[in-house]
Amino acid sequence: MSSPATAPSQKPRWERRKEARPAELLAAALQLFVEKGYAGTRLDDVAHRAGVSKGTLYLYFENKEDLFKAVVRESVVAPIAETAEQIGRYEGPSDALLEHVVRRWWSEYGDTTAGGISKLMMAESSNFPEIARFFLEEVIEPWHGLLATAIRRGIERGEFREVDVEMNVQTLAASLVMLSLWKCSFGPCSARPIDAAAYIGTTLDTFLTSLKSRAPGSPADATERANRGVKRSGQRSPR
Repeated sequence: MSSPATAPSQKPRWERRKEARPAELLAAALQLFVEKGYAGTRLDDVAHRAGVSKGTLYLYFENKEDLFKAVVRESVVAPIAETAEQIGRYEGPSDALLEHVVRRWWSEYGDTTAGGISKLMMAESSNFPEIARFFLEEVIEPWHGLLATAIRRGIERGEFREVDVEMNVQTLAASLVMLSLWKCSFGPCSARPIDAAAYIGTTLDTFLTSLKSRAPGSPADATERANRGVKRSGQRSPR
């Protein structure tokens, strides 16, 4: 017979305090969504991996869509909200701010299990438009908004030159998402793995260099002013 001292550690997982169950369910669901995709994930499998009954799962989540949204809000939306708060308190240079936003995205999302959600969305969004709209509204648009805020801040402070903010955001975001997709797909079987730290460093160097204000009177500044003038007049720039 077990001694009283060892009995608590031998309790079945489902006898643990009720408050722990939502977190366990979300962790199990995240793993399965990334491993099997949205369509391939079954609530029975989530409950089994979390060590609870399917009935217990339904106490917290109405259906698979509800569970998926909870997973995304916990693992992706929450870090975005935290980064937004950090931006609001930040007082330093804008290039350091943009670098922080990019690197935090990688450490809190791209380089974690949750980063596999991007691959899931790319593969299955056309079959599940509701979750695609949800991901667009609660993840992509807010995250793009953080990048845009950092770039606009630099322009307003004279640290960055005037650029098409939205286009720069789209280009920068695409580069980062590509790294996350590679990590979750070809990366594990590639004979030439990508050094994520070097990739991000190169991406930041490229974008920050292109954003920095041109020195007045420099050849680059003259070319930029000429191109802006051509754009305003509606003429094609000379080739």
